Amino acid sequence: MRSAEPAAVDGDTRESVSASTARWVYLGGVVLTAALFVWGGWQRRWIADDGLIVLRTVRNLLAGNGPVFNAGERVEANTSTLWTYLVYAFGWLTHIRLEYVVLTLALVLSGGAIALAMIGTGALWRRSSFGSAGTLLLPAGALAYIAVPPARDFATSGLESCLVIFWIALVWVLLVRWSQREPSTASVLTLAFVAGLGPLVRPEMVILAGLALLLIFLAPGTWKLRVAIVAVAGAAPVLYQIWRMGYYGLPYPNTAVSKDAGGAKWGQGFTYLWNLVGPYWLWLPLLLLGGYAAWMLLRRTRGTGTDLTSRTWQSRLHSPAAVVAVILVTALLLGIYSVRVGGDFMHGRVLLPVLFCFILPIAVLPVRLPPRGQWGRTPATGLFAVGAVAWLATVVWAIVASTAQGMPNGTVVGKSGIVDERAFYVLNTGHAHPIRAEDYLDYPRIRAMVETIANTPDGGLLLPAAYFTYWDLVPPPAPIPEGGAGHTVYFLNLGMTSMNVGLDVKVIDQMGLAYPLAAHTERLGDGRIGHDKALYPDWVVADTGMVDQHPWLPWYLDENWVAQAKVALMCPDTEELLASSRGELTRPLFIRNLKRAFHYAEYRIDRVPAYEIERCGLTPPPERPK
Repeated sequence: MRSAEPAAVDGDTRESVSASTARWVYLGGVVLTAALFVWGGWQRRWIADDGLIVLRTVRNLLAGNGPVFNAGERVEANTSTLWTYLVYAFGWLTHIRLEYVVLTLALVLSGGAIALAMIGTGALWRRSSFGSAGTLLLPAGALAYIAVPPARDFATSGLESCLVIFWIALVWVLLVRWSQREPSTASVLTLAFVAGLGPLVRPEMVILAGLALLLIFLAPGTWKLRVAIVAVAGAAPVLYQIWRMGYYGLPYPNTAVSKDAGGAKWGQGFTYLWNLVGPYWLWLPLLLLGGYAAWMLLRRTRGTGTDLTSRTWQSRLHSPAAVVAVILVTALLLGIYSVRVGGDFMHGRVLLPVLFCFILPIAVLPVRLPPRGQWGRTPATGLFAVGAVAWLATVVWAIVASTAQGMPNGTVVGKSGIVDERAFYVLNTGHAHPIRAEDYLDYPRIRAMVETIANTPDGGLLLPAAYFTYWDLVPPPAPIPEGGAGHTVYFLNLGMTSMNVGLDVKVIDQMGLAYPLAAHTERLGDGRIGHDKALYPDWVVADTGMVDQHPWLPWYLDENWVAQAKVALMCPDTEELLASSRGELTRPLFIRNLKRAFHYAEYRIDRVPAYEIERCGLTPPPERPK
């Protein structure tokens, strides 16, 4: 006999939804949001030219040439150390095309980052009074992140963006768990190790790494544990830093030298910020969700009569509020740094970690339904209405924002220098999803480069001509060794060039990402952001030892400039700099690099050979007749 159901009574206080239902809604939201991001990343899948740069280093690693871009020259051309070795590890294990390794890793890490972000935030809310039955934890800030087109573009792209947000989300989850219970030694040291990887994920991630480690170091604990935190957190980055300085002769990746990552371009930075925030009204969901979450927490603090002043400063550090503060301060400092250096030339890219940090505390949002029988009778109804409106407005905004194709007029490199990188390469390669290296053969000049190399067995220096279907070749001097003197390609787009030629072909660029000589020139004040160094090709003719006279030189090169560049290369400080990456890596050279790494990083040359000769106090060469 079935038992009778309880009769409804006036003022029924039973919860509108059970704890089990609320839990399934939350878990379903996590899975659905992560799946949507993976699907969105797949729909916009591609690998950028800069992503192919990473694969050139991985190819050299797999070939036994070491972590270099060009065999025989120790240059760290990849900003993310951990991303390089992650791709290398899975490439070595699977033996499949590196492009597909990158694509798979990127989608897994991107989806995992969203899931971890929501899990961490869900734990944050569930441990409060918002985690009881009757409260739904709905996808909110996570929807705002995945709706932004650049977030889906750089979910793949071959760059380390996916690893950066995954690492941030992992640190977030570990910090939240640490703040909500009495942590074990193992859990604290695990958090310390993961946080310590920040500089290897990307150099500026030292901001979050440092703040997270400072938080757990200063929180209540023994000095024995604090010493262990420092040792475990510093083991990987410190050992790698020592090796990096001795091996490469620099204290940070060569890309930071090339782009002068310590420089300031505030005006360009604010332009870059608005280039992301403006088109999508990105401030709207952050304002709605952040305001609602802050209001909820304020009500809870007043309702429970929490008195934070009665706690010691150390005990206040071991709290969810301190963890949220660390994440928000990280977002603010990362944002300030990104704006200070001028942002980037890729639409939205370097601000994605900033956005991700800001959405973490509101990745999911608690919306509490009033108990049955109390709808419209208590303040709980109004509270639910506010939360529901904030959430629904965010969902509507996300749908509208996600339908945008990307940056308006993003395929044109305008005055700002910012471009929708994916749309630009889709247009210029003719491929909807340029992923493989050969997809870039249809980019201007690339197929002609491959053909020129095949048709010139003696070797030489390839310089991009004015016509997209032709390359100027500066030949090597006679006698030509058996098998040829080898080819050197001098071109801005390092990824597509280097991945469509063999490892025996040297590929360098005028900006200096893979070419120390160009990297150590002065930054051009009015240059395009991310491309504001440009070494004259006369230097390359002198540096590679190619024929330095007309008619073998292209018409636009000056014999006198080439002769002056040869003399300028004899500057003792410049010779020492180049030897740090080109000389045989002996123990004395390793030690000298280690001691002089910061000096090398700061060293600059003048890109005009005559001025460089004057700077070094050298004797100019005799003037050649025009």
